[in-house]
Amino acid sequence: MNRIVPMILAVALFMEQMDSTVIATSLPAIAHDLGVGPITLKLALTAYMVSLAIFIPLSGWMADRFGAKRIFRAAILVFVFGSILCAASDSVLAFVVSRFLQGMGGAMMTPVARLVLVRSTQRSELVGAMALLTIPALVGPLAGPPLGGFITTYFSWHWIFLINVPVGILGYILSGIYLPEIVSAAPPPIDIKGFFLSAVAASGVMFGLSVMSLPALPPQIGAAAVVIGIVCGVLYVRHARRHPAPLLDLNLFKDSAFRAAAIGGSLFRISIGAVPFLMPLMLQVGFGLTPFQSGMITFVGAVGALTTKFFAKRVLIFAGFRTTLILACIAGTILTFVNGLFTPATPYVVMMFTLLLAGFARSFFFTSVNALAFADLPDSDASKATSMSAVLQQMSLAFGVATAGAILEIETTLTGSKLELQDFQIAFMLISAITLTAVIPLIRMSKTAGSSVSGHKMRTEDKVETIPVK
Repeated sequence: MNRIVPMILAVALFMEQMDSTVIATSLPAIAHDLGVGPITLKLALTAYMVSLAIFIPLSGWMADRFGAKRIFRAAILVFVFGSILCAASDSVLAFVVSRFLQGMGGAMMTPVARLVLVRSTQRSELVGAMALLTIPALVGPLAGPPLGGFITTYFSWHWIFLINVPVGILGYILSGIYLPEIVSAAPPPIDIKGFFLSAVAASGVMFGLSVMSLPALPPQIGAAAVVIGIVCGVLYVRHARRHPAPLLDLNLFKDSAFRAAAIGGSLFRISIGAVPFLMPLMLQVGFGLTPFQSGMITFVGAVGALTTKFFAKRVLIFAGFRTTLILACIAGTILTFVNGLFTPATPYVVMMFTLLLAGFARSFFFTSVNALAFADLPDSDASKATSMSAVLQQMSLAFGVATAGAILEIETTLTGSKLELQDFQIAFMLISAITLTAVIPLIRMSKTAGSSVSGHKMRTEDKVETIPVK
């Protein structure tokens, strides 16, 4: 397998993932410099997520029309330019607009990078390549908080964005040298009505969930946005069934492997959105640790994620997608539940070991589910699959944060007191129950699903062929 291509793509995605999480730790310092409250500045987080929701559906069509490599490199430049504007912002409006521009770049980087990988990698090597590409999505949310705290404390919050400049320039140069030229197709005219409906649907839900979980605006506004988003989503489904070439093709769900990967992955990804939100808060509010201390504890999960690439391919050859995903889902659920058993008396070593195993299980799940989504689809549907997968990913992450925030809000309302340790413990246990539902679509999946990628079916056939005939 050519490791250069997935590593270049992974570095670009790491830049985006780090940036989207590292800012949360630095919001108070940025807000102080801009002369506003931290809650007001959380609109910058919302602006980024809304930008992703609007422009991700366009990514597949753009890649087909203008070439995946060209769009990926352009996305890096847009992201870097947005980073420079963020560092130079001297008002809330300028900062929010700059984050929105960053989101435009990020919306193209993630799905197009996956598309480049799928189209430039042999199916038999896709698992190993996806393992490398999955690492940033898991390491970023874990490494972001301690890095953000360190940079803000010992340097300046401006460097959170300025460090993207040399990384982005290097990625732009290397991608020009090493990424393969993928011939652009001649896609049908862009589905303008579908783009409008999908943009309002996804951005409405994302904006609404963000507002309700991070109340920078009245919750009623968030609820109204979610309702509008759902209505537009229903209208989009009706539109997509009639349109010959919809922007987000619902026919992808007819493929059993993609359907299981999309639904199961979205349900499991709720915990990926919730845990990085809950764990630092619990360690700081419930345990009394500093932001930097809590960040150093949670960072160990990144180590577990990094080890997956050494085992993923062998395990999938032995067990196949179905068994591997079910076991990884159950393990991830149990370890999320265990987080709710932590107390200030729990040794740090025990907590770190649990988070290490959790990082390993989650990385295994997403390496497998990301490869499964493309396993049985024809290459002509790859761009559609990347757009659909990216939209579902962002919405499930936002839903995870919103769900965790809602659980804590309900807990404090019922008890009439401030956040306490038991509120976080209950939240972890409820999130683990939701995560376990990801097993349902996986159980219904065929045992041989994605065998052309995992190699599991071929291994079984080889065993049958070696049985001596009497």
